[in-house]
Amino acid sequence: MQRDKYFATWSSLHGNAEISGIVKAWLAISYRIVGPLHKLRVTPNFVTLLGLVAAIATWPTALTWWAPALLVLSLFCDGIDGSLAMISEKSSTRGAMIDSIVDRLSEVFWVLAFYRLGADFRLILIAWVLAFTQEYIRARSAGLGEREIGAVTIAERPVRASLLFIALISYLLNLEIVNVVAAVWAAMQAIAFIHLSSVYFKRLKLR
Repeated sequence: MQRDKYFATWSSLHGNAEISGIVKAWLAISYRIVGPLHKLRVTPNFVTLLGLVAAIATWPTALTWWAPALLVLSLFCDGIDGSLAMISEKSSTRGAMIDSIVDRLSEVFWVLAFYRLGADFRLILIAWVLAFTQEYIRARSAGLGEREIGAVTIAERPVRASLLFIALISYLLNLEIVNVVAAVWAAMQAIAFIHLSSVYFKRLKLR
């Protein structure tokens, strides 16, 4: 698949979203990365499941230097599986469903990793429930015919992963800020939930 067609396919799958800035840069990088994987006949679902395995492994290794590397691998796989599906021309609703389920499962193990670091269970539970509900609102709105992403909040999945990464590194450096990071996540997730809910409810009200 040529790069222009790859960009056009991505835009079509994301509600005709504009491709520019950091999104365009990432798509260009992803395009180059998945080319060799496609030639090696690596399947998109294999990459997706590899990402899940890495996310699961982040939990038992949370107190070691393996955890940050596994977290990065999990995010990397999550970032390229869709691109590989497009280039392989294997994009499907089944693949999208598997990807969505894996994303939610992965975040469960991120929360467990946070807890293993010593984070207050109440804080991370609140943050996780709000994150899960945020993604449910998106999925439910899509089921009601809303094709656009709605809004990019301050607590999207890469941000959640970044906060966990900070918590992992801070623990390894003996910086006692894990609960501070957990509190920041909970606060940011609450703001994000309110923001996204407001946007979608307004759109659906106008239908």
